[in-house]
Parts: sequence; C-alpha cells; structure tokens
Amino acid sequence: MAPPALKRMSPEEFYRWPGEEGVRYELVDGFPLKAMTGASQRHDTIMLNVLATLRRKLRGSPCHAHTADIAVATMSGNIRRPDAQVDCGTRADTAFEATSPCLIVEVLSPSTRHTDLVNKLEEYKALPSLAYILLVEPDLPRALLWWRAPGSAWEIVQFDGLDGIIVLSAIGTDLAMAELYEDVAFPDPLAGEGGLR
Repeated sequence: MAPPALKRMSPEEFYRWPGEEGVRYELVDGFPLKAMTGASQRHDTIMLNVLATLRRKLRGSPCHAHTADIAVATMSGNIRRPDAQVDCGTRADTAFEATSPCLIVEVLSPSTRHTDLVNKLEEYKALPSLAYILLVEPDLPRALLWWRAPGSAWEIVQFDGLDGIIVLSAIGTDLAMAELYEDVAFPDPLAGEGGLR
C-alpha cells in the first residue's frame, strides 16, 4: 500500500508535523521533502570538524554554531536544513529555526550537489542577515566561499589545499582548511588508483 499523499503545509504546520521517525525533512514549495540522510564517514567527519571548530572559536560570542536540526527559513517560504550554520540572532532554546543566520555551510555530495549549487544557493543569498555561504568538497581539499561584499553584491573565492585560512570577519573568526579536513584522507595521484595520502 502506498503512503498517503502529503498535503501542502504552512511553516507552522510543518514544524508541528511529526513526519517519519528518524527522518529529517525540508519544506520546499509547501511540501515536506526528505533531506539527505546516511552521509558517508568522510562527509560526517568534515561536518564534525566544522561544528567542533566553530563551537570552540565562537565560545563567548553572541553567535552560535548549529547542526542541520536547526532550520533556516528562506525568503521564498522554504524551510532548509544546511549541514551547519552560525546564528548570531536572539537565542531561544525552544526555537526550531535560526533567527539571524550569518554563515551557512554545506558539504557537497553527489545526491545534493545540484540542489546545493543552484536552488539552495540562490535562496540563501536572499537572506538579509547572511554574510557567508561555504560549500565544502568532500573528495578533495577545496572550499568555495560566497561572501556579501559592500553594497550587498555577492563575491566568491576558492580555497584549494590544506594551507588556506577562510577569514570570516563578520562573525569574528576564521576556519583553516586543515581544520575542515582533519582526519580526512585523499587519493594520491602519485600512488596510483586507490592510493591514499
């Protein structure tokens, strides 16, 4: 028997809707959609590195790092769940969504790459509080940082290798590429197929 069709929901109804246990959902065009689950160990390690580093570096500041359990409401009415974020708004322990997201981090994966690079990116750019969008490649040490320049125009900078430092002055900290990729091994082109360094 097929599951019942889902009806269009408001954000308020979405937050009250129980959904399937253990499944994380986003609200897209009024309908709940399953967000990515079952990430690889590589993806998970990068996310833990991001969150642990941000939590440590933001201690004592008005900004707080959050997992994908805290949603981001976009200007289009969609409810997104970035892999990680920093919220610099008023903190409410019972809230389900960020009040003033300043940094959003997505670790790219084959199943979400197009959505992250096209749909979500444009939705995130429209958020007035957002200063940075960081997209992290899992299979090589590369990160793309979109940052809001003076006049609200968005610019992009690419970081390659483990020596770079991603400066996030709007939240008073930085992220080293080596911190993002701690304990992550990459294929070594000199070692032949399947070799790691």
